[in-house]
Amino acid sequence: MSLIDTIQDLVAQVPDLVQPLVVAAAGAIPFVEGEGAVAIGIIGGIHPALAAVAAMVGNFLCVAALVLLSSGARNAVVTRHRANVRAREAVTVGGGAGAGPRPAEGAGSAAGETAGEGRGVERRAKFQRAYERYGVPGVSLLGPLLLPTHFTATMLAASGVGKARILVWQAVAIVGWTTLTALVVSGVLSAVG
Repeated sequence: MSLIDTIQDLVAQVPDLVQPLVVAAAGAIPFVEGEGAVAIGIIGGIHPALAAVAAMVGNFLCVAALVLLSSGARNAVVTRHRANVRAREAVTVGGGAGAGPRPAEGAGSAAGETAGEGRGVERRAKFQRAYERYGVPGVSLLGPLLLPTHFTATMLAASGVGKARILVWQAVAIVGWTTLTALVVSGVLSAVG
């Protein structure tokens, strides 16, 4: 049984008051997100507007937490790097013992690079191409077509983009895509084919 089937079964089995919480939790799962969660909720019998709001809230809360954590981690790394550079400059300027590069510096970096190869490298490259071409608004709005909003938001924060800017554009994208999906799934908009 797939994850989607499991969540749909759970929505059908829990009391009506708990169903939106299940949809919100589904919205927090990468690759399910707001779009998948709203479909699960509507198919599970929740009113489309309630399912959409629950899916949006779940997706956005998870993305916001990831942005805040990623941004905090980036700030810690940048601050530590700057402190290390200043310390090295102070030693070099002072001419004291230990000035200059250490022989072991950079050792082991090749092992870290090979460990990160594969899908992670492909995702970062895809993100970087889209970011260079479309910027924060474009990456956020087109994100669900390229990568889950969780990855997009985390990569934007790790790139140094401001938290508020990321969260605003991610909110716009989550509301837009979830609303569009709700309209299609509930039959208000039908695919012309």
